[in-house]
Amino acid sequence: MRTNIGLLLKKRAEICPSREAFVEYERDRRFTFAELNQRCNRVANALAKRGVQPGDRVAALLKNSAEFVETYFAIAKLGAIMVPVNWRLVAAEIGYILADSGSVALVYDSDFDATVEALHNTDNDGPTVNHWLRRDNDHGAAPDWAEDYDAVLQASSADEPEIGAWDDDTLFIMYTSGTTGHPKGAVHSHDGMLWSQLTSMSTSDMRSDDRWLLALPMFHVGCLNPTSLLVHRGATGIIMRELDMAAMFRCIEQEKVTIFMAVPALMQFMLMAPEREQHDISSVRWIATGAAPVPVSLLHDYEKLGVRIFQAYGLTESCGPGTLLLHEDAESRVGSCGKPQMHTEIKIIDGRGNSIPRGSQEAGELLLAGRHIMKAYWNKPEATAETLRDGWLHTGDIATWDSEGFVTICDRMKDMIISGGENIYPAELENVLAACPEVQEAAVIGVASDKWGETPLAIVVPAPGSEPTVDSLKAYCKQNLAGYKVPQLYEIVESLPRNPSGKLLKPQLRKQFPGPAPF
Repeated sequence: MRTNIGLLLKKRAEICPSREAFVEYERDRRFTFAELNQRCNRVANALAKRGVQPGDRVAALLKNSAEFVETYFAIAKLGAIMVPVNWRLVAAEIGYILADSGSVALVYDSDFDATVEALHNTDNDGPTVNHWLRRDNDHGAAPDWAEDYDAVLQASSADEPEIGAWDDDTLFIMYTSGTTGHPKGAVHSHDGMLWSQLTSMSTSDMRSDDRWLLALPMFHVGCLNPTSLLVHRGATGIIMRELDMAAMFRCIEQEKVTIFMAVPALMQFMLMAPEREQHDISSVRWIATGAAPVPVSLLHDYEKLGVRIFQAYGLTESCGPGTLLLHEDAESRVGSCGKPQMHTEIKIIDGRGNSIPRGSQEAGELLLAGRHIMKAYWNKPEATAETLRDGWLHTGDIATWDSEGFVTICDRMKDMIISGGENIYPAELENVLAACPEVQEAAVIGVASDKWGETPLAIVVPAPGSEPTVDSLKAYCKQNLAGYKVPQLYEIVESLPRNPSGKLLKPQLRKQFPGPAPF
């Protein structure tokens, strides 16, 4: 059978047409697989009528919604290429993505009217968009140069469109967070997404009667992958337009949510939220998490609630999967991100490109391989050649693995601190600080030092009700770290900067705390 991700929805609609596919929680809109497939067909036929052809790029500036889902599957059927856009970006940043991808159409939410107006009025060096489809979210009529999404959908045929892409043809281009310079577009194929879904399903506990809360932004691979996976598995997606803690607890109780994804910081906030005691969340079976290791104390807190934790490591470039730490290994392997997932291979190499064997204490760069790895970076052959070599994705992450194959991420290669000739991995220090009772979360960066070259600076968010001092933090670190690793510098802050997927934005911290160290 040839692969087209859009056909998964058609197939699922044939197998179980009346099963609930997606629920928009805030608006209580509910769609069966048959209804969703028909809406998807209408979108595909509308785009085709406007001249969108296989290989054309169609951008989506949409918050989490049924419209995002049906647009994604419609573009897939048509053989065009979806470009999910981070709606937290400003107009200039979005304009770069539209121009770089060469997007010919933009499907957007009326929440972003002002941003899109600015994009539409950009001169000829800006976006290449010819068609603007606006989904109204109670903001009134569309401008005269944009079409109303609902009107376009209703005027289009629900017949199955001609399939325009297969297998290794490109499905979507997802732009990285762009923490340095312009973002790069990771190019993923239909076949790559299929293997991403197969990898996730075969490694974790995914069931056809699950109800997955989709609260992370769908423009991120951490939510786009589950969105596809739910259709493939025949489970139900509960869509939250954007994350709201109080609404999230109500949603879990009312919709009997069984699975969701959350970064450890969000999991900690959930435990402290007053709404937790007001709602029944016993339906939750497990939570998938990533971006940082989960402290033992947090594991225990969720065990008391009857919730298992699956800790994942992956990248936009890997279409999600990489490694997974199963619940049963979580406590004995604290700090590890687990073993390679079912259809993923890994190796760790030293600075000369030689493989580091299991059980070695030596750290090196983590490489991933599998059919879910990206094809390339869009229009960036040099960056592609640097990242994809001999079938391996060079992640830029420093890692070790033990004799049983458990992987531990030490840090990003670019984040490693060299202090007095010693390599110091900020992630190790962050893990120690995260376990301190006085600390809610922490980040460590290197700052210039005349004496040591670099020295670690710990930036700490206090735990509720705690007032840590430099002396108390330093004393805790001395008990848990080798002397040369102990940070001598500390800053207490109210929060740490993160992108929409929960990833810590260390470039912002480096700008905020540029140094140099006073020693």
